[in-house]
Amino acid sequence: MKKVLSLLLLFAWIQQVSGQFLKENGIDPYHYTIQKKLVALNGAVASAHPLASMVGAAVLKKGGNAFDATIATQLALAVVYPTAGNLGGGGFLVGQLKSGKQVAIDYREKAPAAAHRDLYVDEKGKANTEKSQLGHLAAGVPGTVAGLFATHPFAKFPFSDLIAPAIELAENGFCITAAEARGLNAIQSDLKKYNTHTPAFIKNEGWKEGDTLRQPQLAETLKRIRDKGKAGFYEGETAQLIVEEMKRGHGIISLEDLKKYEAAYRTPHRFTYKDFVIVSMPMPSSGGLLLNQMMKMVEKRELGKMGFQTTASVQLMTEVMRRAYADRAAYMGDADFYPVPVRAITQEAYLKKRMEDYDPTKASESKNINPGVVLKKESEETTHLSVMDAEGNAVAVTTTLNNSYGSRTVIGGGGFFINDEMDDFSVQPGVPNMYGALGGEANAIQPGKRMLSSMTPTLVLKNGKPYIVVGTPGGTTIPNQVFETLMNLLEFGLSAEDAVNKPKFHHQWLPDELVTERGFPESVKLNLQNMGYRFAKERSGIGRTELIRVLPDGKLEVIADGRGDDSAAGH
Repeated sequence: MKKVLSLLLLFAWIQQVSGQFLKENGIDPYHYTIQKKLVALNGAVASAHPLASMVGAAVLKKGGNAFDATIATQLALAVVYPTAGNLGGGGFLVGQLKSGKQVAIDYREKAPAAAHRDLYVDEKGKANTEKSQLGHLAAGVPGTVAGLFATHPFAKFPFSDLIAPAIELAENGFCITAAEARGLNAIQSDLKKYNTHTPAFIKNEGWKEGDTLRQPQLAETLKRIRDKGKAGFYEGETAQLIVEEMKRGHGIISLEDLKKYEAAYRTPHRFTYKDFVIVSMPMPSSGGLLLNQMMKMVEKRELGKMGFQTTASVQLMTEVMRRAYADRAAYMGDADFYPVPVRAITQEAYLKKRMEDYDPTKASESKNINPGVVLKKESEETTHLSVMDAEGNAVAVTTTLNNSYGSRTVIGGGGFFINDEMDDFSVQPGVPNMYGALGGEANAIQPGKRMLSSMTPTLVLKNGKPYIVVGTPGGTTIPNQVFETLMNLLEFGLSAEDAVNKPKFHHQWLPDELVTERGFPESVKLNLQNMGYRFAKERSGIGRTELIRVLPDGKLEVIADGRGDDSAAGH
């Protein structure tokens, strides 16, 4: 009887906490502002949505560490940022503990057991990319919830405390921004086409800024996670809801797929750049490896002296991008399934040879740039958050559903979008994914395999301590954006605000074209065109970088990208 009474009291306490967090911490989900930059004394968060950043900062203020704030922020994003915040996707975490220990957590989605390399190839031998990008069959086994629980051992607070604000936001609702209204309105036809029920996101009269979004089914899913832990998602009622949704829409995720899913602790990908140590994500993320290759290819070429966004610096950076992405297509995939030659393609001699045909006076041709010779013996609607605390913990997390709102399929009764990450495999040799990226055998579909990603959560260490926490969404543009942001800071001496917000550019080998963001210098574009570079249609925005940098006095400079609703918070 005493045990039953104790459990009832605990349940009542949890309910009380979940209903009080926002009010007690001065967070009003119906009236909030976006903060693009700040200087914090004791801890800071930068994420894709102001409410999520405020939740994370409140956890820090209550005595939680960076890992507590990371978990709470991610869970809040799953509610307030449905385009990419998620329970039905996956991601990567790179962190450094106050002890100096570094961690990398891989909770990338996996191919279901029923998947095979020709899953999206029709009877005529042609790849059907609609099935790999939209609807139930596009979904890989989600990893986000497992990743949150793999993160929790490094946190201080009970998981029930960290999930409480997300439950409250889902249950009671919040006012959506103008950008969120536009996003939801843009997918209304897909929501009706790829769902077997009517999710909370459908609104026949259209969404507008200031509307309240309530997600009662998502709230119940979050409560099951609160009460039953990881099993509250991967087993029991939620797992059953996922499988039933798959059956209705001809998806292939099974109860066994869900039960077997585990996040993996990896060894972070580390390398030096001049006086700094770079800590990023290893395979199956291509991000850390690409960043390594690109930074090492420019390290001894006096990039800083060339100047920010001059013809010379942009041309050099474009050419190292081209060569790194050629290697990505040939050699990178899930290292648990394919022998990725990490050491070979990051050696100084190899990278020096990759640049032997570099000509500073003209464009290379991607058709003539092959992957390097190795001696044998990832809408871009991802989301990133950066967190630092006063104890010396630093965390960079990038998660994704792949396309905006993933597969556009919401789990009936569960209230959350499921990913379309199967498109990040090589669905067929020579067939690009939705981001135009090519892949080969290293990234072929296999049951239980994690698809190749571009996510690049990254720490920069100075004298062994966290100096910069950075990352961004953006599909295959992600490694290049992190590369540019770091060069903006470490080589060109830009302010943190300019390093994040100045126009970006991107080249990924194939297609052989240079992508620029609105505001990129026209004179530089003209000079590059005269050198033989081809330009794609200009983009209004490339990614949304979240950055925290430690200032000389120990304070934290926090920058949230100006391209969206991204917001900084701290104390």
